[in-house]
Amino acid sequence: MIKHQKHAALARKKNGNFAPSEIAILGAKCSIISELTHKVSQGLSQFNLAYFDASHAATMEEKKLSDFTFHHQGNLKINTSAPVNEYVQRIQFSQFDYVFINGNHYAGEKQIVMLDPEKEASINKRIDQITNIQFFIKLTDSVEPFQSIQDKFSDWKDIPIYGIEDLEKITIHIFKLISQTTPNIKGLVLTGGNSTRMGKDKSLLEYHGKPQKEFLKELLETQGFQTYYSVQKNNGRDNEIHDTFLHIGPFGGICSAFQKDPNSAWIVLATDLPFVNKDLIKRLIERRNPSKSATTVKGKSKQFPEPLITIYEPKAYPILLQYLAQGYSCPRKMLINSEVEIIEVEDSLIRNINTPQEYEAIKGEISEI
Repeated sequence: MIKHQKHAALARKKNGNFAPSEIAILGAKCSIISELTHKVSQGLSQFNLAYFDASHAATMEEKKLSDFTFHHQGNLKINTSAPVNEYVQRIQFSQFDYVFINGNHYAGEKQIVMLDPEKEASINKRIDQITNIQFFIKLTDSVEPFQSIQDKFSDWKDIPIYGIEDLEKITIHIFKLISQTTPNIKGLVLTGGNSTRMGKDKSLLEYHGKPQKEFLKELLETQGFQTYYSVQKNNGRDNEIHDTFLHIGPFGGICSAFQKDPNSAWIVLATDLPFVNKDLIKRLIERRNPSKSATTVKGKSKQFPEPLITIYEPKAYPILLQYLAQGYSCPRKMLINSEVEIIEVEDSLIRNINTPQEYEAIKGEISEI
């Protein structure tokens, strides 16, 4: 008998309870947790961070009007009515590198346990929510991990412990935790175009003694990236990702790659950019900023970035889908209107070739790379 499958067998985005990367801080007054979080965030300004908390107000008037107040420096204050919903929160928090959660109110995938003698009963109450302690913070010198923690975690003596005054050590530890969440990179060579103007498959044109698609795949593989060809049709080949977002060009190829693996970043290259070389790829990787939605290149005299020489981070996937939901399928539009890292390069490196005349004209310009 065939078992009924409720949901499509999609690869799911890695998520905690409320965010892709989260940590709950619990075991002290909420004011102490909030103050610590905001102090630590000052030393982690290179990351995009968020704090998730609950109000202590017993009653609150339901908002009939959602209030969005934008400030001239880019700050946004939102006042609205909405219940906590883990699926909504995961979308809201998808753009953050790390989310701190007030663990007195909500459970997080990982925990920082603050040791306050006055809060032992609170820890005992939440012991089932404490599953993956990263470190302890003592509020007094004499306090030790409580008996409930010792009973649950046989290795409790091996867990790092800091004093509440050890702000620098706490910040460094959290920095390491955030750094561990940086996604790996996979490669995607776009070969699914119609090549209408060229009159033949551009991915098979040779500039470096082999079909351009093979040259680019090898270029990415030499950097250690597992690399795939983006193709229109499913040929059943392990090194190909066929389009599941149909008839929307490169945008669909990028989204199809994220559908296959939404937890990796994707470095995307087009086969009609024959001047892309090893140095340009290395520069793109070295300048990668995973705190932004993408790292891309722009010609020095160009107005807009080149979307087909770009590292798209996992946080770009929900943004791309939001643009698609609005009827836009241009990856450049997404880059222009998102937080991205832009690397300026010589215009000649990002020349694209679309016609037989252009192909013949530039063959002599390209030296072996």
